Amino acid sequence: MNYILFDGPSRNNLLPFTFTRPVADIRVGILTIREKWETFLKTTTTTITEDYLSDKYPMIEMEENVMINASCLPNLELVEMIKGLKENQAIFKDEAIIAFFAKEAQDDIDFDRFETFEFRESIIKIENTWDIFSKNGEAIQEDFNLITKDRISQPIPSSNNIIAPENIFIEEGATLEFVTLNASTGPIYIGENTEIMEGTTIRGSFALCEHAVVKMAAKIYGPTTVGPYSKVGGEIKNSVLFANSNKGHEGYLGNSVLGEWCNMGADTNTSNLKNNYAEVRLWNYETEGFAKIGSQFCGLMMGDHSKCGINTMFNTGTVVGVSANIFGSGFPRNFVPSFSWGGNSGFTTYLTKKAFEVADVVMSRRKEEFTKQDRAILEYVFEETKRYRRE
Repeated sequence: MNYILFDGPSRNNLLPFTFTRPVADIRVGILTIREKWETFLKTTTTTITEDYLSDKYPMIEMEENVMINASCLPNLELVEMIKGLKENQAIFKDEAIIAFFAKEAQDDIDFDRFETFEFRESIIKIENTWDIFSKNGEAIQEDFNLITKDRISQPIPSSNNIIAPENIFIEEGATLEFVTLNASTGPIYIGENTEIMEGTTIRGSFALCEHAVVKMAAKIYGPTTVGPYSKVGGEIKNSVLFANSNKGHEGYLGNSVLGEWCNMGADTNTSNLKNNYAEVRLWNYETEGFAKIGSQFCGLMMGDHSKCGINTMFNTGTVVGVSANIFGSGFPRNFVPSFSWGGNSGFTTYLTKKAFEVADVVMSRRKEEFTKQDRAILEYVFEETKRYRRE
């Protein structure tokens, strides 16, 4: 069977992260959404996404296809139900489409002709940016169960201070000495070839993905995910770093999400709670305005390739787009458009020529290529977000 993950109606609510990737490639928990589905289905998947992303994330359509809403995270019951689908059958939950089996092209789908089934079990759905951190604890637990089932952890070195070792799993190549790990509040997963430097204190749930590094004396509260090849230090609480991003120094990051290739300067701090304890209002690209999110807690949402200088301060509920460069004293405004250059005193346009030079250097340091596809995606985002910038 050919499985295709489609962006679905939540795509715009997940900007700025979906400016540069399909919904399926958002990381929440330990794995990306795509990695979760492929592990359950035991096969590869392709994607229906925006046209400008399709060169990098192509769709392969075959004679028989099962389409899956990428906002939905898999579980055993849902996967078994999807595997049992026949032609012109669909699965819904609360009137929202989860999956369907069809032979004709995607544009020709008429659900009035489908036999429909209601999925009655619980499901984790990632429909808004803040879901990425607020549902991260559930996702870590689900991924931990999936990844570690019937496997044996590497031994925990004796120098470490451990609480609830049965909830800790360490992959090969991980290095950790003189570290405190408290897994009584949630599982702790330490990925391949990672390093946790001495003096660090971690309270689960927590995921450190492959080749990531935790710097000395870091303080991390769960549920937190540090994506592949990322580096973190200072104090972090309930945050997700997708991959290849750095928050390597002192400073606080709370209830936040960083995309890929982000860098936070030393002593950067995010506020995750307003000083009047009011409900957070967050910029929404779908409505092009600020809207309440139903929570008092939300820090920073930062898109791919964005950076900030030392001592940067982010106010509660700040959204930063793609390839922004922020610096200077004071708080920048709560919505920083993509390709903005500046800070509290004002912004100018961060021209693509300069932004691409930085991206090329940053990625080459990790032995990654800034490809023509990457360049084309960012050029599209630059044009698409022009209306938000004050020239």
